[in-house]
Amino acid sequence: MQKMYREAISKLESWKNSLHRKPLIIKGARQVGKTWLMKEFGKKYYRQCAYVSMDENERMESVFRDAFDVKRIIQSLEIEVGFQIAPEDTLIIFDEIQEVPRAIKALKYFYEQTPEYHVIAAGSMLGIALHEGTSFPVGKVDFLNLYPMTFREFLLACGQQRFTDLIDSGDFQMMSHFRTEIIDYLKFYYYVGGMPEAVEIYLETKDLKAVRSVQNKLLMAYENDLSKYAPAEIVTKIRMLWNSIPTQLARENKKFIYGLVREGARAREYEVAITWLMDVGLVYKVGRVNKPDFPLRAYQDFTAFKLFILDIGLLGAMSRLNARILLEGDSLFEEFKGALTEQYVLQQLIVNEENDIFYWSAERGTAEIDFLVQMDDKIVPIEVKAEENLQAKSLRLFVQKYNIKYAVRTSMSDYRDQNWMVNYPLYSVGNLNKYLTEETSE
Repeated sequence: MQKMYREAISKLESWKNSLHRKPLIIKGARQVGKTWLMKEFGKKYYRQCAYVSMDENERMESVFRDAFDVKRIIQSLEIEVGFQIAPEDTLIIFDEIQEVPRAIKALKYFYEQTPEYHVIAAGSMLGIALHEGTSFPVGKVDFLNLYPMTFREFLLACGQQRFTDLIDSGDFQMMSHFRTEIIDYLKFYYYVGGMPEAVEIYLETKDLKAVRSVQNKLLMAYENDLSKYAPAEIVTKIRMLWNSIPTQLARENKKFIYGLVREGARAREYEVAITWLMDVGLVYKVGRVNKPDFPLRAYQDFTAFKLFILDIGLLGAMSRLNARILLEGDSLFEEFKGALTEQYVLQQLIVNEENDIFYWSAERGTAEIDFLVQMDDKIVPIEVKAEENLQAKSLRLFVQKYNIKYAVRTSMSDYRDQNWMVNYPLYSVGNLNKYLTEETSE
């Protein structure tokens, strides 16, 4: 994975240099690249890296079973890794830390007794461990969420920094000259997605069947995790709910309908299943709000929401979407294209931790705004268009009703400022926070 670049590296660098650094926990679904990121960070920014996986590691279980004497734990780690751990130039990595719950608790003592040590931990089932009564060091750790690769990271992996630099520059006139090439990469991203292994196979082979094979293996691994980690009484519900998501998103109104999971299904039967999938990072829940006011969370309607999965490539694989249909276009594909595009936009927005993401719809369902995002001091409605259809009736109605200052439509069309609303090309949507900040500071 030498070609990979993850923007989270810069967040880890800030963490390393912080005067108030605490042990860091990286959260994220299985196979989003947590282990690679920690090792790559250790290699780039430290003289040495003390990597310890807790998975089926009986020695580590016994080390953390005793009293939390950090000096003794450090000595044990030195024996495990075979070298001396110097506080300032060694990164200590605990991988799959949820397998030894007392190691999670020990992070508190690293912070309180030996803050000079640099400690990072991660685990794919960490969200579950934290919800199951594991003694958690509240206030004694920092967090970083890791998601699948963004389109920007995909472009960099493809060796196209010229395009990321162009998109970063905000020079939309210049972008329009290269739109065909950039959109070609965007279509491949729709298919390949952002799971690092799928991207790596694509870069090595350019074989889309091989990419799909990787995606199917990942989906199978997630299914196996359901059986292994989820409580037996809800495994079937989780599986049914997970498999219903492509059907849910294929509808024009993407509000989650329990009846599509199973006829006659009720919310209370599936709430725990949704929470479980959220905890392991497999789904994103986007709630509905009644009105666009600060803070958006105060106006959330808890009975209505949309569910998206963690990655656009995996959504295509779950839907058995043929590469030719996606890349060349097909009239049969028109309806699902909207689902893929919304999934794409959400993935680019969610990596920015300051974004609080919801959606809005009129009480009688006569109008809907795909995403309503609280960005710093702005509430921004975003209408998503899969192609170049530039009608935006719902957005116009919404802007007029609530006197909205910043309204965004994103589509395959070029940048267009229409006074009441700005159209941003889909390939640039990951830079929306940057563009709007620059716009307000002018």
